[in-house]
Amino acid sequence: MTHPSHDRLAGRAALVTGASRGLGLLIARELARRGCKVLVCARDGEELARAERMLRAEGADIRALACDITGPSAARRLVDATTAAFGGIDILVNNAGNIQVGPVSAMTETDFRDAMETMYFAPLRLVLTALPEMRERGGGRVVTIASLGGRIAAPHLLPYAGAKFALTGLSEGLRAELAADGISVTTVLPGLMRTGSHTAARFSGRATREYAWFAVSSGLPLLSMDAERAARAIVRAAERRRPELVLTPVAKAAVRLHGVAPATTTRALTLGARLLPRGGPGPAHDVPGRQAARRLGSAAVARLTVLNDRAARRYNQRTEP
Repeated sequence: MTHPSHDRLAGRAALVTGASRGLGLLIARELARRGCKVLVCARDGEELARAERMLRAEGADIRALACDITGPSAARRLVDATTAAFGGIDILVNNAGNIQVGPVSAMTETDFRDAMETMYFAPLRLVLTALPEMRERGGGRVVTIASLGGRIAAPHLLPYAGAKFALTGLSEGLRAELAADGISVTTVLPGLMRTGSHTAARFSGRATREYAWFAVSSGLPLLSMDAERAARAIVRAAERRRPELVLTPVAKAAVRLHGVAPATTTRALTLGARLLPRGGPGPAHDVPGRQAARRLGSAAVARLTVLNDRAARRYNQRTEP
């Protein structure tokens, strides 16, 4: 069955992972506003319940299922729940992820494995599980929320970047293979966005210093993008079945530069790494963002993260330590 490149989303059934907060919550909201029926999932049941109430208050046709997507039966549970609630699945948004910040010397093999389980193997299992249903319905859409880090690996984010590199390759390969089935795959490569993710990220090594650079850079207006605008662009790209979407002007420039001058990009990253916290791994490992902020206790950093802190409150980011 063939599909136009741009058809309406109203009435489609969608599954969005990592949808209790941040970008995932906003994508679910945007899909619902376009008339989709949406099942949202996340690990934290309390956080997910708040998100469900927020979306229902806007009139969304929404269901919620608390689920750790890395579990061996999670993909089957989620696809079955979506089908039971809405009669099928037309849109799969693989958004769930975790951000680990710190030098490679402060990371463990477990950190890298956890990142791969969450951001590569779990999306892979969901796609494989959803494909038969999508084929039976004559097509569908898969939206992969990768990252600029899946094209250009930034220092002090290696577990995240490695998993996103793998996810980007998977998404691009799926795009080529599934086109014959009428299933489109859109790979999204966001740069920095003001989602409040600095509060949920985990910091290792010199945790307070790592928090400072990450929190500030992820919230500055010239470097980062408004998350609601990003969610609208992502849903629009899925609607139009675009193969790839790069978000933020800085990210677009970086991707172009890396494409024509990869050695120059590598040199720039090397220089950037020298500006980041140095030394041994330090005493801290896997410190939550809010805890790192309290330990830092910097009024200057707090002023520079005002927009991102505001986003954290608006988009249901965790408020506990």
